[in-house]
Amino acid sequence: MSRSSASGYKNVKRVRQYEFAHRDVPAAFNGCRLAFISDLHYRSLLKKEGLEDITRLLNDLHPDALLIGGDLHEGCEYVPDVIAALGAVKTPLGTYAVLGNNDYEACYDDILKEMERQGIHLLEHKADTLRRNGEHIVIAGVRNPFDIGQNGQSPTLSLAPEDFVVLLTHTPDYAEDVPITNTDLVLAGHTHGGQVTVFGLYAPIIPSHYGQRFLTGLKYNSSNTPIIITNGIGTSNKNVRLFAPSEVVVITLLSRP
Repeated sequence: MSRSSASGYKNVKRVRQYEFAHRDVPAAFNGCRLAFISDLHYRSLLKKEGLEDITRLLNDLHPDALLIGGDLHEGCEYVPDVIAALGAVKTPLGTYAVLGNNDYEACYDDILKEMERQGIHLLEHKADTLRRNGEHIVIAGVRNPFDIGQNGQSPTLSLAPEDFVVLLTHTPDYAEDVPITNTDLVLAGHTHGGQVTVFGLYAPIIPSHYGQRFLTGLKYNSSNTPIIITNGIGTSNKNVRLFAPSEVVVITLLSRP
């Protein structure tokens, strides 16, 4: 189930909320709220005031954990500010991130240093465990999902089938390109929801080799694994959005017998 509402902040148009019920969600995580953001591309359409809005909005939403999908910056000089803004979000279960193509193309070492400084857990083909009241869920992250030759074995393959596993990947294509065994939910960005669309239904340009299939919202790969794809926040190439509003995603986990 999903619904959208205005964020109340000028620089982030909406909060898109999902309720996700699954038999592997432990009782201790019933009602757990995961905030997910991606594609800040700071500074693009997202400027300093907007970055401050994101910090305030996320803190106002009181998520239990913050998950970040990559493409943080549009210049190395912006890396400290954007990561400091994300590090200022207070979450009892922590903040976890993967990187996008922009982040691998430039400033990679700067990003690692700033994330370590801010206590953000970078998941480069690794998994981390979130614990609450004696139970746990797992967040796994994909390193550079565009390099299938190097990273074509999903970090979820070694995880337990009975665990509830969220897979973070910058592009949704990864969830179709490689087997993501043991994954219960995929979170992805990269598409920008098309960024410029025809009434939100069709995007002339979308950075996915599956065309419109993984444009935005809740989709499924060929193995019927659910993928939530966010429009993200910033922009690339041109600083304009049309019928592809910037957004923060919140997923509320529900236990199911």
